Amino acid sequence: MSAIVSAADVRRSRVRLLIVTMLFLVTTVNYADRATLSIAGPALSKELHLDPVAMGYIFSAFGWSYVIAQVPGGWLLDRYGSRLVYAFSIIVWSLFTMLQGWVGFFSAGTAIVVLFALRFLVGIAEAPSFPANARIVAAWFPGNERGTASAFFNSGQYFATVIFAPLMGWIAHAYGWRYVFFVMGALGVVMGLVWVKTIYGPKEHPGINDAEFDYIKEGGALVDLDAPRDERAPSSGPGWSHIRQLLSNRMMLGVYLGQYCINTLTYFFLTWFPVYLVKERGLSILQAGFVATLPALCGFIGGVLGGVISDAILRKTGSLTLARKIPIVGGMLLSMSIIACNYVDGQALVVGFMALAFFGKGIGALGWAVVSDTSPKEAGGVSGGLFNTFGNLSSITTPIVIGYILAATGSFNGALLFVGANALVAAFAYLVVVGKIERVVLKRSS
Repeated sequence: MSAIVSAADVRRSRVRLLIVTMLFLVTTVNYADRATLSIAGPALSKELHLDPVAMGYIFSAFGWSYVIAQVPGGWLLDRYGSRLVYAFSIIVWSLFTMLQGWVGFFSAGTAIVVLFALRFLVGIAEAPSFPANARIVAAWFPGNERGTASAFFNSGQYFATVIFAPLMGWIAHAYGWRYVFFVMGALGVVMGLVWVKTIYGPKEHPGINDAEFDYIKEGGALVDLDAPRDERAPSSGPGWSHIRQLLSNRMMLGVYLGQYCINTLTYFFLTWFPVYLVKERGLSILQAGFVATLPALCGFIGGVLGGVISDAILRKTGSLTLARKIPIVGGMLLSMSIIACNYVDGQALVVGFMALAFFGKGIGALGWAVVSDTSPKEAGGVSGGLFNTFGNLSSITTPIVIGYILAATGSFNGALLFVGANALVAAFAYLVVVGKIERVVLKRSS
């Protein structure tokens, strides 16, 4: 029997590995583009004479539009499919990133308005990205591989810093902050073109064979999620009744709260962390770009490890609830070590505690696996959009709250307490509010 199974495994194609690799690469570019302003920020704020509160609001510009556009972006995905909507999204957000390099040619007041507007437009363009990631994982991966796949693409947010923070720091140091936006925008346009040539649904991908298709379908993959529209049941897309049902589901509300708090750590890292290293710890922009890679690398390792641990627990226990909750709760409690940075002076200890915190955050960042596990088939994009709407409210609140804390106290101590407290609330949300994790079944509206 084992020989027969082994032979079947050999015959099975591995197209889904190419798919999740592309999700990882696009997510890496996605987060690198979000972080451009944090790397360019110290030099840009000096040139434009911006105080911490003004920088907090500019950092938040992305978040306002990203949150507003989540549900419409999810609706577009459910209506038109992930492949083309995502490709359009990648190319457009990259063009808006590139245009940010020109704001320095305006007068100071105009430059602030234009920069806020361009960041706002980047947020709109990026809105479909993570709901699309969740839909694609749900379509391509069986349940026992979904945690690892989701954790792998989600770890691109850390890998973006590992690869691009030093690169962007060097570009800003050698050529000026404008070229950070030019280079990253051009890279994103190339990635969008590659996406169109490589991503398809399971039913139409030219490289998949019957053995892999049957394996993922029998394992619970929603293989017809992005089938051509003439092969799907006629529909005008998900309606308001679906949204109301998701918003009244206790499990989903707990997941939304948890993601908001988890993303608070993410947006501290994407916005204020390089500024913290420069202003509070006395590093140069170039040094900050390189120092930021260690916490990011630990976050990447934790992110992949969290998915592997989760799927291993699922295979051993058969309990989706235990498999997702154990890494999330444990990771969030570990990430509270960020508060310890307030009580040490050496740069090595600060970076070490930051690395430990982001390792824990990586292990606990399984929210998108939970979305793939729980989203109703007929409204996967909208479900992911709602999840990302609540989660990314923190992209608005985090930079603004920290900006006010800095203006009031002149120190990052309160900011790190704020971030650590959010990690504790995330653990509470999954322990107490979420309950059993299972796929939501929507009632048909009469």
